[in-house]
Amino acid sequence: MAASTPEAIGTVVDLKIRIPGFQGLRSSGLVPFGRAVGTFLIGRSARSSSFISAVSTPIKPDSTEVKRSKVELFKEQSNFLRFPLNEELLSEAPNINEAATQLIKFHGSYQQTNRDERGAKSYQFMLRTKNPCGKVTNKLYLVMDDLADEFGIGTLRLTTRQTFQLHGILKKNLQTVMATIIKNMGSTLGACGDLNRNVLAPAAPYAKKEYVFAQETAENIAALLTPQSGAYYDLWVNGEKILSAEAPEVVKVRKDNSHGTNFIDSPEPIYGTQFLPRKFKIAVTVPTDNSVDILTNDIGVVLVSADDGEPQGFNIYVGGGMGRTHRVETTFPRLGEPLGYVPKEDILYAIKAIVVTQRENGRRDDRKYSRMKYLISAWGIEKFRSVVEQYYGKKFEAFRELPEWEFKSHLGWHEQGDGAMFCGLHIDSGRIAGKMKETLREIIEKYNLNVRITPNQNLILCDIRRSWRHPITTALAQAGLLV
Repeated sequence: MAASTPEAIGTVVDLKIRIPGFQGLRSSGLVPFGRAVGTFLIGRSARSSSFISAVSTPIKPDSTEVKRSKVELFKEQSNFLRFPLNEELLSEAPNINEAATQLIKFHGSYQQTNRDERGAKSYQFMLRTKNPCGKVTNKLYLVMDDLADEFGIGTLRLTTRQTFQLHGILKKNLQTVMATIIKNMGSTLGACGDLNRNVLAPAAPYAKKEYVFAQETAENIAALLTPQSGAYYDLWVNGEKILSAEAPEVVKVRKDNSHGTNFIDSPEPIYGTQFLPRKFKIAVTVPTDNSVDILTNDIGVVLVSADDGEPQGFNIYVGGGMGRTHRVETTFPRLGEPLGYVPKEDILYAIKAIVVTQRENGRRDDRKYSRMKYLISAWGIEKFRSVVEQYYGKKFEAFRELPEWEFKSHLGWHEQGDGAMFCGLHIDSGRIAGKMKETLREIIEKYNLNVRITPNQNLILCDIRRSWRHPITTALAQAGLLV
């Protein structure tokens, strides 16, 4: 099961199952929900170094040894993403070791080298933020703009998952940059690594009821699936807890273990010691608005409303993902397919059930095949739905009919619906630099504007008074940002 029980302590389970690409026998029901595991020891707690959870691996003939990728071992031995990253950050070396390089991804950073420099490797770090729905406050935008100049390469980059990237950060400056982001109500936690990434939603700041509800849902999903152990704050702000208030329903769903989803008494009740087999992507949207490319996500969530616009529930797609490994024909892109419909009050429970199904059954031996799309492709949607329903505790309802999708860029001037306007700006390749960067800062700072990042690496200026439209348009035109 997902969580260790007193009866299970010290129990060794040995069975063989069929996994794509490997010969074996299916489980005879000894492990619930078709969980794919090899021989493992269930330790006394999630803090135990011997605790191995959610391990889905093939077993060689006549072998009881569980095969796992190196990254799985790094995660298990990390004390919930702390060690050896905490030690490596204190060394005077310009880089960090292999294990720390994997762990720092969970904290929102990649170690890189400057390919333009000859001779000895020149190490630097990329930081990626976490911005559900692409929402960025005025204060955070100005801070990111400053950090790019002071510690980066002078460029802000916008990503297809509605986040910022800062490049060129030196190791000696990492803690300063991270702490500055955190203390200005930003975050990089979970922007990279084997866990839920930034949750997408349409960036347009419409006051329409369905857009507001979809964005709130995306923010709640992001909160539900954010790591809980505190390692992020221990490393970057010396344990200071700088947290925003969570919705009561998020706390309730995270704690709920009615259907065996949680690791009992673990600092990470949903993720455990091993987190997920690979990255996990979720998007939420409203009917017709496919600015988030809904079918390319592990989970695609579509709001269903009544005729008067009142939110009723959600259609859920699963199994999308466009990545593949070059020259490996057994890897492939895949579009999501319908899983079912849930009432609006159940969406967090349903999301948690899907994530746990992937946690328990996704492959952990070969990272090429660790995304949820490969699990669904191997099982088929009917078996996948059946397993998810056991963790959800209910049957999914029939998919609700949806209108045709449209791509909406949200570029140009639009009415928000609350008396204010927003302006969507095209940003080539998502790179904000030079005159463009200076002008955007001047406008955002002068008019105290909040902004949003779109899934197409563009930027939306929000909450603009009508009287500001002409001077802002003039300034944008002078910087080559015609709309």
